[in-house]
Amino acid sequence: MNRRIVKLAAVTFVAGALALTGCGSRAGSGTTASSGGAATKVAKIGVIAPLSGDLSALGLGIKNSVDLAIKQANDSNAIPGWKLQLQAEDDQATPDVGKNAATKLSSDDQVVGVVGTLNSSVAQSVTPVLQPAHIVQISPANTNPTLTQGKNPASPARPYDNYFRTCTTDAVQGPTAATYLLSTGIKNVATIHDKKSYGQGLVEAFTKAFTAGGGTVVAAQTINPDDKDFSAVVTNVKGASPKAVYYGGEYPQAGPLSKQMKAAGLNVPLMGGDGVYDPAYIDLAGSAANGDLATSVGAPVETLASAKAFVSAYQAAGYKDPYAAYGAQSYDAANAIINALKTSLAKASDAKSARADTVKAVGSVSFDGATGKIAFDQFGDAVSKVITVYKVTNGKWGTEKTLS
Repeated sequence: MNRRIVKLAAVTFVAGALALTGCGSRAGSGTTASSGGAATKVAKIGVIAPLSGDLSALGLGIKNSVDLAIKQANDSNAIPGWKLQLQAEDDQATPDVGKNAATKLSSDDQVVGVVGTLNSSVAQSVTPVLQPAHIVQISPANTNPTLTQGKNPASPARPYDNYFRTCTTDAVQGPTAATYLLSTGIKNVATIHDKKSYGQGLVEAFTKAFTAGGGTVVAAQTINPDDKDFSAVVTNVKGASPKAVYYGGEYPQAGPLSKQMKAAGLNVPLMGGDGVYDPAYIDLAGSAANGDLATSVGAPVETLASAKAFVSAYQAAGYKDPYAAYGAQSYDAANAIINALKTSLAKASDAKSARADTVKAVGSVSFDGATGKIAFDQFGDAVSKVITVYKVTNGKWGTEKTLS
């Protein structure tokens, strides 16, 4: 072989090697170059939550808690050969925006799971998009029972095989509130809800249990989600002389509603669900919040031995936003997906091909999480049914009672 041919062969070999190296690190290929030089495949866990707007305090806690779980999994090399990444989308607590976020995530071949949503009404738009793409969805906060058991409670049927949740539902939360009020001697209440899936479902569950327990709903009113002036509703409710007001909705409306109630002379406690349980509610209601009540899913995180490691790690990570009401449930949701990925990604050539297997694997997960035992029943509901009642005293939420 002459010298010119040898040189050409060497150039061709080097060029080919460089081309192969470039393919191995190209972002579109779904791989990254590890420190050892070997290709590491990428799988993404999405978050759909309100990252801006009135409910962003809750949404940012969800996002940060998922981010923490992903970082811990990568640091421990939980899934050899794979690197997990967070892909967070802002749903602005709006169904149409949430649907667009779900469409964006489902079109990304590296997305294998989603944690979210915060709002049940947003989930009703998101889940039908994620299901055909076989992307598992685990909500830390949706409490409307129809998402897992369908619209007929007498004959429950699971509508979405890809949907799970780490929180309990309004079928438990509403009756817990009813039982609590009845146990304190309150027999007459008024109900108000914001017409959204969460608020309406919560009031319906509460009303059924309250009347079955011997109580009377003396007035049933609704507001619009964007209302600011509640004077007409307050006047109607005040005329019925309730001993408490049960509200189905979230703190952006509940706080001002409580403030306007007390200013109008309706000096009775307002009680709501987990959508009310947040420091922002007290900020909005001011001193009128004292004596008000809320239920929330799970036991208080700061009291759980199982949550100490999560709380410590979250604080050490330096997130500027608190983990808020659903941080621990979000952390557990992300870890449920990660546990499933240990199985589904083990032999997968790419993230997209593991989607359906991930859905199946999540249904079988069982581990001790920050909030306690994490596992799901045949409907995708959390096996844990813990609810805590909180009361505002001296401008702060305090624990009244934890029930399971």
